[in-house]
Amino acid sequence: MGSNTARPSLTIHQPISPAIFYWGTPVVIISTTNPDSTTNIAPMSSAWWLGNHCMLGLAANSQTTVNLRRTKQCVLNLASDDMGHFVNALARTTGCESLESMPEDARYAFKRSNGYQYVHDKFGHSGLTSMTSEVVEPLRVADCPVNMEAELVGVHEMMGDTDKKGKMLALEVKIVRTHVHDRIRMDGFENRIDPDRWRPMIMSFQQLYGLAPKKIAESVLGRIPEEAYRPICDNSKSMLDENDKK
Repeated sequence: MGSNTARPSLTIHQPISPAIFYWGTPVVIISTTNPDSTTNIAPMSSAWWLGNHCMLGLAANSQTTVNLRRTKQCVLNLASDDMGHFVNALARTTGCESLESMPEDARYAFKRSNGYQYVHDKFGHSGLTSMTSEVVEPLRVADCPVNMEAELVGVHEMMGDTDKKGKMLALEVKIVRTHVHDRIRMDGFENRIDPDRWRPMIMSFQQLYGLAPKKIAESVLGRIPEEAYRPICDNSKSMLDENDKK
């Protein structure tokens, strides 16, 4: 008869209380349009796809979120695993001028305390190259092997069971045009990507990797202590403590 009891030779799981839950997702550089019609670009990794729709996890007060909700448009530029220096140049920058103009505003306390700086021209700051989009207004990032022009179709509040309701959002976008570098296309197919050629950058617990068992670059964002993110979590430690008492 079979048994569900763990064999002694297997590694035993231990309960932990992580401050962050970045288990490994692709790095996306999101382009959005600022109020002055310039383009803001910002790296993020809370993104996943179903069909031609994508869910983006973003802070409600980030410039990317504010721009996207106002214009209903963005470009999702996927970074490859050789673009660590570009992503690091954008890390800990913000397109939100209020970080400097409203130094006492509690909404920006996390970014101020962790060394973020306001940068208006992020293309110039990072060394990335811009190019015109075909359907939406925000500029694409020419250096990224994949550009997906997208339109906002839904906004969903996260953490509705906590006092942080409304501070973190899941924004649903629909892909309306996709552009890729020829070098990652599959031979003999018009619309397929060759996974042996496409090497996406992956963020795992703030560190940058490719699809290989080694770090591709030191992560600037990784210099922020993981515990700095704990206030964003949904009281995971207290929930674990309560379970321990049962």
